Amino acid sequence: MSTETRGVRNCNPGNIDYNPANQWQGQLKPDAAIEKRFARFDAPESGIRALGKLLLTYQRKHGLKTVKAIISRWAPSVENDTGAYVRAVEANTGTKPGAEIDLTVPAVMMGFVKAIIHHENAGYAYPDSVVDEGVRRALA
Repeated sequence: MSTETRGVRNCNPGNIDYNPANQWQGQLKPDAAIEKRFARFDAPESGIRALGKLLLTYQRKHGLKTVKAIISRWAPSVENDTGAYVRAVEANTGTKPGAEIDLTVPAVMMGFVKAIIHHENAGYAYPDSVVDEGVRRALA
């Protein structure tokens, strides 16, 4: 039995739900024998790219500008301790509660992505080169 978290196993460190409408780059064909709910990717960089693209959609399409607004949509309170998640991301990114952020700034996106990966995967951290490449692809 693998001790890796589901997000790491699936190369989906944001634990993005599988949705057939999302044709993410590097997304693997669904296989219920492997994973019933979450998307799977060919490499962590592809999963990080999808995570970043989804966060950008939250800002651009839905107008979400604060950590609380973004995380409340990302990790709804029906299945998460959203307040704790928000505090963790704010702490890990050095963002003051209620402050507006701009995820198109690479350093801001990098901090946000690292904080989500850490929270979703029991403290797991990818090498900076992997996160850098995933974020670069998301912002391209």
